[in-house]
Amino acid sequence: MANTPSSKKRARQAERRAKVNKARKSRIRTFIRKVEEALSAGNAEAAREALRAAQPEIMRGATKGVLKKRTASRKVSRLAQRVKALATA
Repeated sequence: MANTPSSKKRARQAERRAKVNKARKSRIRTFIRKVEEALSAGNAEAAREALRAAQPEIMRGATKGVLKKRTASRKVSRLAQRVKALATA
């Protein structure tokens, strides 16, 4: 357990950040799931709209440090690729 005042403060801050990061990750997963559901339903228009909503949320996760930059880019790219394939099919 933390002993010094500064280490106690860091522990409090870490706990608070962990809650924020957990909420943000959960939100990102929800947006991704909405795209996945639209894709599995075969609804191209809904998938396009869901991707349009998910993309800024995923990239925001990267800028906030919840996801790595390349991970976020890869997720967006793969989702976009699948949405495009559904639209053309």
